[in-house]
Amino acid sequence: MNHQTAPVMKNYVFLLMILLLFSCTQKYDLLLINGEIYDGQGTGPFTGDIGIVGDKIVAIGDLENAKSAVVIDATGLAISPGFIDMHTHLEPLMELPMAESLLRQGATFALGGPDGGGPWPFDSYLDSLDHIGLGINVGFLVGHNTLRKQVMGMEDRKPTEEELNLMKSYVNEGMDAGAFGISTGLKYLPGTFSELEEVVELSKMASAKSGIYTSHLREEGLGLIDAVKEALVISREASIPVVLTHHKAIGVKMWGQSSKTLAMVDSARKVGLDIMMDQYPYAASHTGISILIPSWALEGNEFETRVADPVLKDSIKAGIIFNILNDRGGSDLRRIQFSRVSWKKELEGKTLQDWLEMEGMEPSMDNGAELVIQAQLNGGTGTIYHAMDEKDVEKIMKHPMTMVGSDGRLSSPGDGHPHPRAYGTFPRILGHYVRELKVLSLPEAIHKMTGLSANRLGLKNRGVIKEGYFADITIFNPKTVIDQSTFTEPHQYPEGIEYVIVNGKMEVSEGELTGISNGRVIRKNQP
Repeated sequence: MNHQTAPVMKNYVFLLMILLLFSCTQKYDLLLINGEIYDGQGTGPFTGDIGIVGDKIVAIGDLENAKSAVVIDATGLAISPGFIDMHTHLEPLMELPMAESLLRQGATFALGGPDGGGPWPFDSYLDSLDHIGLGINVGFLVGHNTLRKQVMGMEDRKPTEEELNLMKSYVNEGMDAGAFGISTGLKYLPGTFSELEEVVELSKMASAKSGIYTSHLREEGLGLIDAVKEALVISREASIPVVLTHHKAIGVKMWGQSSKTLAMVDSARKVGLDIMMDQYPYAASHTGISILIPSWALEGNEFETRVADPVLKDSIKAGIIFNILNDRGGSDLRRIQFSRVSWKKELEGKTLQDWLEMEGMEPSMDNGAELVIQAQLNGGTGTIYHAMDEKDVEKIMKHPMTMVGSDGRLSSPGDGHPHPRAYGTFPRILGHYVRELKVLSLPEAIHKMTGLSANRLGLKNRGVIKEGYFADITIFNPKTVIDQSTFTEPHQYPEGIEYVIVNGKMEVSEGELTGISNGRVIRKNQP
């Protein structure tokens, strides 16, 4: 070695030592050690450590010698991607920005605007959420019912060409503002008044910008098979991925029919249609009392006028009795339970039969229909319908194309009597259906809650534990995780969700909120 190259070599060795020293002392903002890692892709687990810097996962493996500002020893715990709720009623988000009822379930992303009820104006609503300190990440769908009401009110007719074009422009506007797709609520007003052609034309606008179509089907009871067929036609005609949302077979006469609907999904996928489902893990649904009332009776907001006419009232009552016997009512007044009654709070948690007894009325179908009319005249109720079969729930859950959506409304302790899914959806699957019933394996369940859903939504760098991905992570105890919320005592947080990390920040630690809010509004097709 000559005298000229010696200093160069010394500098090279010095730089190499510095780099080696830096690599050995890599410091993380958050370090998770000794956990059983489920990466969200349906395999695993593997034991390892995860290093987080800022909002990203930067290292996975043996990080025994690493330094970190905060270290979580996850020995005996499962480390999963944060759970993704594919169907959430986020309407109270301004009042409940932490979304604690979801966050403490381990959910780190929720998709709002389902059942045709997306926010409007879309862009300004999302902008308003950017500054309120969200506890979780949120995204939204454009709601068909919202747009139809905006353009056509509650009228039962086809849109004019001008009205249809205006609705199409609104869908396009929502997609440009970051919507993940379009949702319909074809069982609800005014969506129930729309025909196939209208829905297809609007769905084409979402499809053109890589959106999805989610649908509360036109019927989930006696008309379920035809309603699934309609959704498949929409997928084909609009060239759009379809999610049969909160998929179910409701009403005693339809129990067991999930075998047919799942076969229809499989057949459609074989011919190239992109059909999936989401589901909540309960044998009871939740919606308004108006679902028992024939839709024609509610058209144009003229319900009060119609029930004042004795002839029309008789027809309305006949329709309600039919629905109690054959559809959502489950053939039993005790299967209809009130969750939210602003005008008679003492009814919350009680059944339609309880109300009849409170009024000193005979618990007959005719009297039940009379009180349903009274409830609607008073402003309606939130209502739980115990009208599904557990075997159908399990069949749908097992299907490889079924994701998880709570269909829960953001809730806070003491407010109303919500469906327990608002507090317990994800822990119930992990505890009851995985650990106790073994309907799913743990890797399968986590995949349905994370990677499968993220892929459906096109969420970039989320839903999987992988270097370079966002650090949305849930850590739970697989031996103890369980829902606590029940139909009689709903306001109870689950057990076993130990830590929840949102965009790299720990928002739940040892089962309690830390006071940090690090959620974001996520807009599809935007940075």
